[in-house]
Amino acid sequence: MAEPEFNATGVRIGRWPRSLTRAGQVLVQDGRLVLLTSNGREIDNAPLGAVTAQKPWYAGDDCTVATVNGTRYRLTMGQYGHAKDGEELAGQFLEAVRGTRNLRVVRDARD
Repeated sequence: MAEPEFNATGVRIGRWPRSLTRAGQVLVQDGRLVLLTSNGREIDNAPLGAVTAQKPWYAGDDCTVATVNGTRYRLTMGQYGHAKDGEELAGQFLEAVRGTRNLRVVRDARD
């Protein structure tokens, strides 16, 4: 297994209107996005080509919204008063999801 492109722990993962976990894990590895609970149980996963991620206008800088298999998840990275770290992690998450998707498109165009 390759080194993860993105790994964040202590992430609040919610699906409107409720929270699924307050200390979950978001993992981007081997071209897949995996959402895990705090005890390692899988919430959802999908290939990055089928995932969309964006920063919502109505939430803080530490939040992102990811659509995985047609289900929207709100990912809050800045838990426990670490908003600056959460903002940085949110940006890295968006880069990991978008960067891998763009890399795949470039590779396909070269073939």
